[in-house]
Parts: sequence; C-alpha cells; structure tokens
Amino acid sequence: MSSAAQVGAEQQLDDIRREGLTGRQLRMARRVAQKHGLAPTSDFDAVRLLRAKGIDPFQRTTMLELVVPQNGNGGEGGGDDNLPATTGGADRNLPQTVKQGDNTLPSTELSPADRRAREVMEIQHDIARRRRRKLLLLFTRLAAFVFLPTMLAGHYFYNIATPMYSTKSEFLILQADSQGGSGMGGLLSGTQFATNQDSIAVQSYLQSQDAMQRLDNDIGFRNHFSQDHIDPIQRLDDNASMEDAYSIYEDNVKIGFDPTEGVVRMEVIAADPETSVEFSKHLIDYAEERVDELSQRKREDQMREARKNLEQAKADRRAAQQRLVKLQEGTLLDPEGEIANIRSLIGSVEMQLQEKELALATQMNNARPNQARVDALRTEIRLLREDLEKQNARLNEAASGGSSLAAKTAQIQMAKADLATADLFLQSALQNEKQTELEASRQVRYLTTSVQPVKPEEAAYPRAFENTILALLIFSGIYLMISLTASILREQVSS
Repeated sequence: MSSAAQVGAEQQLDDIRREGLTGRQLRMARRVAQKHGLAPTSDFDAVRLLRAKGIDPFQRTTMLELVVPQNGNGGEGGGDDNLPATTGGADRNLPQTVKQGDNTLPSTELSPADRRAREVMEIQHDIARRRRRKLLLLFTRLAAFVFLPTMLAGHYFYNIATPMYSTKSEFLILQADSQGGSGMGGLLSGTQFATNQDSIAVQSYLQSQDAMQRLDNDIGFRNHFSQDHIDPIQRLDDNASMEDAYSIYEDNVKIGFDPTEGVVRMEVIAADPETSVEFSKHLIDYAEERVDELSQRKREDQMREARKNLEQAKADRRAAQQRLVKLQEGTLLDPEGEIANIRSLIGSVEMQLQEKELALATQMNNARPNQARVDALRTEIRLLREDLEKQNARLNEAASGGSSLAAKTAQIQMAKADLATADLFLQSALQNEKQTELEASRQVRYLTTSVQPVKPEEAAYPRAFENTILALLIFSGIYLMISLTASILREQVSS
C-alpha cells in the first residue's frame, strides 16, 4: 500500500510530464536542484522538488546562478575573491560592489557558450568555403574535360560536318522451287535457312575490299570522297592508300543480315543523293553476279560426276560393240544356224543314201538286174557317201573346240551379253545424268530485290543532336573513369 505522500508525489510527476517540458529545461532543472543540494531521482522529480521549495527552475535569475564561478575550494556559494564575504545565503543573489581599479573596461573574454558558438560558426564558414572551392574546381574540370569537348563536337556536327545522304535497300536470296527432296533437306528447302550460307557469303563479299575496288574502278568511289566540299574529317586524301579508302568504305556502306527473316539490308551513304543511289545499284548487281557464280559452281560440282559416269558408260558400250563386230567379222554371222544347216544337210544325204541302197538291193534281187541301172545306183551311193563324210567332217570340226563354230558362237554370245550390260549401264548413266541435272536446276539460287534504292531528298547524316548527346555521354564516362581511378590510386598511396 502506498502512502498519501507517495500518491501525491506520483500525481505531481504526472502533471509535470503533461506540461510538455523540453529536454533542455529538464536538464536545467536537474542542475538547479543539484545546486541547491537536492537529490532528485529524475528530471521530473527535480522540477517537483524545486517547486516544493518555492524555486522556479526556469526563472531567468535561477539560470544565471548556474554560470557563477565557484571558489577555489569547490564550495557552492563562494564567488570571486574580490567580492566581500557574506554569511547569509540570500546575499549571494544580490548585486555586489566591486573595488574600483585601474582597469574599468569590459572584459574581452567570452563565455564558454559564446566561444563555442563562435568556433562552430568558424568551422561552418570553413566548411562552406572549402565546399565552394571544391565545387569550383569540379566545375572547372567538368568544363575542361566534358563541356568544352562536347561543345566542340556539337559545333562540328551543326556547322562543319558535310551533309550525307543515305539510300536503303533490301534483297533476298531465294532457292528455286523443289517438288522432291526428303529428310531435313526437304524440310528446310522452302525456308530461309536453306540460303543462309549464300546470304552470309554475299554479305561478306559486299563488305570486302574486293567489292570496294570494283566499285572504285566502275564509278570512282575514291574520287567521290576526295572532293573538296567534304569536311576534312570525312574527306579522303588524294594520295590515300587502299586501306584508308577501305576504312571510309566500311563507314559508309553498312550491310546487315537478319537470319530469322533471311533479308539482307544495305545502307549506302554518299555526299549527294544521286551517287548514293548509283552506289546501291552497283552493289546489288555485284551481289547478283556473286549469287549466280555460287549457283553455277554448285551446278557444275553436281553435274561433273554424273557426266563422268555417262562418258565412261558410253566408252564401255562402244568397246563391247567393237568386240562383237570384230568377232562377227572373223566368222559367220550365225554359227548356230550354220550348224543347224549342216545337220539338216546330213539328214537329207542319209535319207537319199538309204533310198539308193534300197533301190540297189532291189535291183540285185532280180534274176537279171539291169547292169546300167545297178552301176548308176552304185555311183550315186558312192557320191552320197562321200558327201555324207564331207558333211560329217564339217560337223566334227565345228564341235571340236578351238576355232570351231561352237567356240565362235560362245564368244559372240558373250560379246552380245557384254553389249547388253553396257547398254544397261549407259541407260542408267543417262537417267542419272538427267536426274542430277534436274536436281541441280532445283538448287539454283537467285537474288530478288524486295526494296529498291530510292533517291533521298534530305540528308540523313550527321544527326547533330543525337551525336552531341552521345559525345557528352562518352566524355562524361571517360572523366568518371579517370576520376575514380585517380581517387583509388590516391587512397592507396596515402594509406
């Protein structure tokens, strides 16, 4: 249970808290309470104790008591040694008399608060002065390394740079329509991926020094950029080397290839619109010629092997036919037919011989045969036997091998088989040659211009505002990198 005094003290502290005193007032109240020998438990309690003793801690005279110098012994009520000693506590708050001395001027010494305020003010002035000096140095460096070069670049772009005219064009490299094809090649034959290599090759050629030399020989590329009315930065010297001319060519002929669409975009820049259009048309013609050369080389590579096989098949057939003709010239045209004729003749002679022998036997069976008839029959039989022997000899010779009719027949049959095989090979080679020619015709590439070069009416370059802003960004970036590098080096050296 709290006593009535404690409850009253808590109520007074709550009231003091609700007054909204500042931290400075509370600290001042604690110092005043300590000055009067009180022992407060908090700043609010110091205010309560002072008011209980009838002292206003925020009165002006009370605050002035805090700056009265103490005596050398550390007492609370002692003043200056020159002041008269008093015994009453209240006399210390009254004005005291001071002895008149030689020095009656005001003291030049400031109070600690004023001296501290003056030092703070001087520090602030010094900081402001150094800040102004650093800002001035920064602005000077920016003006020297960023703003001045940017102004020079802007002056060049706006007043000195020669107007340049740009001609844009677009073209595609397409493949001939193909009805055949299978696999991945058939899937890609109708897309832009089938001509990517040709497009890249044409792009590389148009950006090469060869194309620049050809353009210079045809319409005078170097002479155009060596004219006097072109500003010195963009002008090509009269005695410039081919590498210098090629550098100008790279800056003024811009070619890009879009693999997703298969379109080659070209931009040609020149000092007048007519020349720009003429340059563009010549470069497109060069590209078309290069595409034709690439297609012709592909066709020749594909047709070379097919034609070689066809010529070999023709030579083999010709050799087989010559061999057959040679065999037929050295023997009968039809040895098999000759053998069949000999056998037929032998059969006929044997039948006649048999008839004559029967007739002779019939005559000999007569009691009185006709001698003349018998002699005639015997003569005919003898002649028929001689003829039969002759035909048998021919037949035996044909069947005995070597240069016989059978051997010649076999050789002729083999020659005919070789000729038939050569005919098959020749027919296959002809068909292969036709198929290869058809495939080669399907592999033909051709260039089509989707956007024709048109004569420009206004100059496209220089883009003064964009280039000036770009120059500002570039110089700012260079200055920033140099400043950061210098700061890091300075810090490393000083550490």
